[in-house]
Amino acid sequence: MNLDDIREERKKWMKWKNIAPLREALENLDEGSWHVELGDVVKISGEADEKKIYDTAKLMMPWRKGPFELFSTFIDTEWKSNIKYNLLRKHFNLKDKRVADIGCNNGYYLFRMQEDAPKSLVGFDPSALYKTQFDFINHFVKSKIVYELLGVEHLEFYEEKFDFIFCLGVLYHRSDPVQMLKSLYKGLDTRGEVILDTFYIEGEDEMCLCPESSYSKIPNIYFVPTIKALKNWCLRAGFKEFEVLETSTTSTDEQRKTQWIEGQSLEDFLDPQDPSKTVEGYPAPKRVYVKLIKDKR
Repeated sequence: MNLDDIREERKKWMKWKNIAPLREALENLDEGSWHVELGDVVKISGEADEKKIYDTAKLMMPWRKGPFELFSTFIDTEWKSNIKYNLLRKHFNLKDKRVADIGCNNGYYLFRMQEDAPKSLVGFDPSALYKTQFDFINHFVKSKIVYELLGVEHLEFYEEKFDFIFCLGVLYHRSDPVQMLKSLYKGLDTRGEVILDTFYIEGEDEMCLCPESSYSKIPNIYFVPTIKALKNWCLRAGFKEFEVLETSTTSTDEQRKTQWIEGQSLEDFLDPQDPSKTVEGYPAPKRVYVKLIKDKR
């Protein structure tokens, strides 16, 4: 697989009629030097054209991951991604590591990961909108993060192997989860690690939920396994160690509708009479966070 040919082809995405005006707005941003804080809220402060910043951010809606504060503009994203990041923070140290984030969205987690001083940070996400949001934020942060318009299927062909891969909220979107896990495995260097986050259902059996048409109003959810079934998938993909780090129930404190998204959010995806179920009648979303290790220590 020639990744350079794929990269060249995907550069054309930036000329799509819905993306081109956003790229033009980026080109019109002023240059400068700003103060950057990489805490729960990624904050940029200093002197800037406040109206231009706000108007550019609004053009790039919907904003899913964050939050960000760009001067006087607070982008209150659909997800309070700091909740997930802080949940996982104690489980990794990225110092001097080559790190990838698969399905990185606008790069919120990548910006946060800089505090560990990793050797390199690479985001993978085949979305022209999210890449443009990343470029907007990075105009002010000025990081050395590399953003690739590539998917998990390209990982094994990438020019370098990674010491640490994050794959948060991607697995349930794949119709062949074991094949995706194999791609993660092949993208790791010797003794590399993955932190994986996916939906799960309660149960002691090795089984999974297969939604008929949608799960929590999301059409591309294919399999929601028990933790035992998930472990079997990971072992079949080649991983030698599987460790459950955390579990959580998604709440409307973490995911909710704001003025920075379009359409519905979690409160619309749950049964209004019984929030323990989705509108389809399935168990409401729960997440399991696991660490996978390529080879035994």
